[in-house]
Amino acid sequence: MRACRSLAVALLIASATCHAQTAAYPSKPVKLVVGFAAGGPTDVVARAFADHASRALGQAFIIDNKPGANTILAAQAVAGAPADGYTLLFGATNHTMIPGLYSGRVKFDAVKSFKPLCTVATSPTVLVVGPSLPVASLADYMTHVRKAPGRTTAGTAGMGSSGHFATEMFARANSLQLNHVPYKGAAPVVTDLMGGQLDSSFATLGSVLAQIQSGKLKALAVASPQRSPLLPQVATFAEAGGGNYSADAWYGVLAPAGLPDPIAQQLEMVAREFSGSAAAAEKLRGLGLDANATCGTAFSKQVEREVATYTQIARDLNLKAE
Repeated sequence: MRACRSLAVALLIASATCHAQTAAYPSKPVKLVVGFAAGGPTDVVARAFADHASRALGQAFIIDNKPGANTILAAQAVAGAPADGYTLLFGATNHTMIPGLYSGRVKFDAVKSFKPLCTVATSPTVLVVGPSLPVASLADYMTHVRKAPGRTTAGTAGMGSSGHFATEMFARANSLQLNHVPYKGAAPVVTDLMGGQLDSSFATLGSVLAQIQSGKLKALAVASPQRSPLLPQVATFAEAGGGNYSADAWYGVLAPAGLPDPIAQQLEMVAREFSGSAAAAEKLRGLGLDANATCGTAFSKQVEREVATYTQIARDLNLKAE
């Protein structure tokens, strides 16, 4: 009986200690680690979120840029940090591509080492064509590809890039053969599309929005469950006959695995508030992004699905990052 009372007291003390730690959160500045250099889209979104979180929670959220190694350095720093809510990762879709591209060469697990909290924005993938491919719709594009398998070119920012995975996913979903042309970055892809040296590209909307709006490139479909508010006249792939194909690029917050639920819930609430604010929506629109909050279990399952999909594609294509 005495042993049972002792155990009960110990559990109460542990519970009270945990509650005291989480009830005061945050009691000091929070570090938000970003795996990209200052000034890029991920960094800009991270800073906007950090500003909102600082005001919402009354403590500074400080950006810590750790660029390099395809965001592995940043993810590794967060994976090895205490799960107390004071070191967080502001990541993007490429986080889920790391296992496939660096199989066995990283010191963390993209799924098990993290607790995904919330996305705050998405960048829809959009299929665009240049003047060298005079097609009026996604159906026309698919018919053109089927007439000459392997000849229609699809440019991306490089081997193993998000665009490369998006291209391969679309081709597999619709039994098509495209001629993948990897470039060194997104800018030359856009240049060659407009110049007629390249037929098409599965690009993030932000990288081609200005060219679509000016009429220099034609958007055939967006790879999102719903139409993008930035291109409301452009159908989704599902609406246009491209099957159940989705390839949104996300931006969001992840914590080290083991983060206490009360802290996770606080951070999720702040992320939802940020994504739902008019100020955030305006800021994100300027980057070609849609505000979107997918949180908790839904975000965790999304990360697991993407890791499985990208790892399988990388294995099938024998993709390995240098």
